[in-house]
Amino acid sequence: MKFIKPILAVSTAMALSGCLGSVGPDKSVDRGIDAKDLSQLKAGIWIDPNGCDHWIIDDGVEGYLSARLDKYGKPVCSGTAPPTIATGDFKGGSTAIIGDPL
Repeated sequence: MKFIKPILAVSTAMALSGCLGSVGPDKSVDRGIDAKDLSQLKAGIWIDPNGCDHWIIDDGVEGYLSARLDKYGKPVCSGTAPPTIATGDFKGGSTAIIGDPL
């Protein structure tokens, strides 16, 4: 029993240390079949239940959502649509290969 606790502590520390130093993939690049930079896709706006805007892109396989912020980092709540509604050509980047069934 004396040896189990130190082994458990060391193995837990090693497992967690791998998480701290890792950096995830670049989220600004579409990695799908028709991979391209997100700036080439068309974005729309989705209004959250609180009435604030979020940029939305749907390329048929993957979807992207990001809060719309002003230059001070505060949420933009423009009122362009009712809450929980998406507007604009956010499906404009969908592929002809797979498409978006909805």
